[in-house]
Amino acid sequence: MGKVLLMQGNSAVVEGAISAGVRFYGGYPITPSTEIAEGMAKRLPEVGGKFMQTEDELAGMGAVIGASLAGVKGMTATSGPGFSLKQEMLGLACSAEIPCVVVDVQRVGPATGQPTSPSQGDVMQTRWGTHGDHWVIVVSPTSVPECFDLTRRAVELSETYRCPVILLMDEIVGHMRERIELPESYDDLPKFPRKVPSCAPEDYLAYRDVDGTKVPPMAPFGSGYRWHVSGLVHDETGFPKGTPSATRTSQDRLRTKLTDRLDDIIMTESYRMEDAEYAVISYGGAARTAYDAVDAAREQGIKVGLFRPVTIWPFAEKEIAGLSSKVKGILVHELNCGQYFLEVERAVHGKIPVTLYAKYDNESASPEEMLEEIKKMTGGAQA
Repeated sequence: MGKVLLMQGNSAVVEGAISAGVRFYGGYPITPSTEIAEGMAKRLPEVGGKFMQTEDELAGMGAVIGASLAGVKGMTATSGPGFSLKQEMLGLACSAEIPCVVVDVQRVGPATGQPTSPSQGDVMQTRWGTHGDHWVIVVSPTSVPECFDLTRRAVELSETYRCPVILLMDEIVGHMRERIELPESYDDLPKFPRKVPSCAPEDYLAYRDVDGTKVPPMAPFGSGYRWHVSGLVHDETGFPKGTPSATRTSQDRLRTKLTDRLDDIIMTESYRMEDAEYAVISYGGAARTAYDAVDAAREQGIKVGLFRPVTIWPFAEKEIAGLSSKVKGILVHELNCGQYFLEVERAVHGKIPVTLYAKYDNESASPEEMLEEIKKMTGGAQA
């Protein structure tokens, strides 16, 4: 048995990062993610890592990219306004294929909004915030233990696929405290080593797919391997090459290195879905209400279950399209005006009714409020 603790979600992110081998943090404090910066400032020196408080969020993202280029696992954390400022550097990390983890603890927006109130208004920004076609992975925890586990998973995915991974939290999950059991030591936990080149330095091409995975080995700067980093479209050498064929080849590989491995990347959870006639789809802090509301509906004879996307992007299209052939209706609950709802509606493609329970008034829904929305969806259907 490990250490049993009462821990905040943001603190669990810190421990998850440390346990996965993150040894650099660059960022700027912002509510409601500040505890992550504070925790990393304390923990990193204890394990031989480095903490850097930068002058702004853009510089924090740049510092993390620099650390990753030098072969060190890096992470940053922010909230909505800071996440907006990170988008330019996030695009560079996508184009140059720099592994890093970005934590976004969402709060009400736009602009400064409500710094201490829960929201899930950054869902579309995580997917499309930086310009151009780009490909990222986004995972969203619902509990404090999952903050630990999904931080580790974010590091693993980032290192495996050479891309930024966003841990999309919200004020509810970031600030609540729950029971968590942590290992006494992290020494035996996997640290997800990066794929490095096995060829001689003179034969190394930084963006050559050497093993068919479409993920090139990444040599750390200073190790004797020379390579060029650019946000411009580039060929295998890393140097800019803006021909139509080079652009298409680059875009295809950046996309398919993820879309070819969706079964590995996409994680979902089903709760009481075995015999469900209706489904609630919810994620992050909003899903916590959905568990209780589903249980309450079951007590009243309504056959409803919860389908929770753990991976937000890439979108679980196959899973949700399949769900539409098993249930009579879907209720999407999120703490925004309906960002994920639009994707669910698209995947269902009119096969069954999809309704939205949007909550965007600075408060999370209560189980009682959620139950009423379930009854509206089902018409009070009972077994």
